[in-house]
Amino acid sequence: MRSCLRTIACCLALLVNVAVCLAQNDTIPKPKHHLSASTTSWTRGEVRSGALPKNGEENYAAFLMGSTVLRLEYDSPWLDVRFSPKYFGVWGSSANGNMGVEEAWFTLKKGGFFARLGRQKLSYDDQRIIGDDDWAMAPKTHDVLKTGFEGGRHKVHLLLAFNQNNENLDGGTYYVSGGQAYKTMQTLWYHYDPFPWLGASLIGMNMGMQCLRQGEQKTNFQQIFGAYADFHPRNFTLQASYYRQTGKTEYSLPIHAWMTSAESAWQIIPSLGVNAGYFYMSGDPLYFVPPEGAFGMTLKTEASGFNPMFGSHHQFYGAMDFFYVTTFYGGNTPGLQDLHLGIKWNPHKKVTLEGKLHYLATSVAIEDVGKTLGHEMEASVAWQIAKDVNLQAGYTFMDGTDTMSRLKRSSDKNHLRWGWIMMLITPEFFRL
Repeated sequence: MRSCLRTIACCLALLVNVAVCLAQNDTIPKPKHHLSASTTSWTRGEVRSGALPKNGEENYAAFLMGSTVLRLEYDSPWLDVRFSPKYFGVWGSSANGNMGVEEAWFTLKKGGFFARLGRQKLSYDDQRIIGDDDWAMAPKTHDVLKTGFEGGRHKVHLLLAFNQNNENLDGGTYYVSGGQAYKTMQTLWYHYDPFPWLGASLIGMNMGMQCLRQGEQKTNFQQIFGAYADFHPRNFTLQASYYRQTGKTEYSLPIHAWMTSAESAWQIIPSLGVNAGYFYMSGDPLYFVPPEGAFGMTLKTEASGFNPMFGSHHQFYGAMDFFYVTTFYGGNTPGLQDLHLGIKWNPHKKVTLEGKLHYLATSVAIEDVGKTLGHEMEASVAWQIAKDVNLQAGYTFMDGTDTMSRLKRSSDKNHLRWGWIMMLITPEFFRL
């Protein structure tokens, strides 16, 4: 009997100890691990007319294109991983589209410090210098190490990249531009938020660009450095930036270029807002475009045209992408000025209407014509059909000048048009 009582007492004591341990364990925070899968898929149809040289007699171009990216993500208190395979292409293309990897990286993190290694999208400040440009079929990605610290009011990022074409056995110093325009890249970015309604950033970037002249392999370095500020009290926003470009081009010409911008927005009521802005990008002096069918050359002693490098060009320089997405004649640039006014209206919680008017001009004079390129008028609508389904459409009209025709060496009339319609699908399949 006593032995049974001892056994029962021991069992009760063991149960009490287990209960106490379980209660204590419940008070200890458990690590959180998440696995998710989502996609961003869009199909867009476009009709274009004007502003670029024609290959035939038709006065417009029409096509459909699409992009689908699958995003697999894992995150934990000390490790994040993302893998994003992607397909994109024009419907019916003989190339049967393109399959690749948009992002593939892992991040180690602890106490505000982090290090992210692999192929990744980069986006900083107003995205004029570094942005992801999601409008394009193949947005900008970088094979890079991004490391730094984020804590409190401070953020510091350091970017380091080194590109090569193949895993060579020897040599391998010369880089023929492939996925990236640069051979090496080092960038330091610092952001400070002194108040909830004010933020400021400094950025410095150094890029090594490869050059092969007369059999000699050479790396020329060019730099961009500048500042950005964002003032946003309540329903008003004011952003300003200034960037300077120095160093040497791939052809060893010294670079002396700059740009500045100012953007403002006012949310008048929750459903209605207006915005306005202006930017100036320096251009190459003595910009020369010979008559159509003729050749001409200009002797340059320096490069004065600002190159926005890896910015999100589509959102800044007019929706028709005539500038900095398509190239200028001869590889030079006359620079660009843009004064714009816009409005955004939500007549319904699922419908957004936007309109914008641009006045566009070059920064330097072009022989025999003025600086004014024309006026571009943009209108777009977005309808949130369902939680993960968005239908968008837009129309742009540009009343161009003789300067615009000369700049693009196009014989088109100055009335240029572009229309598009797009279905965007963004479901998250699961999150564990």
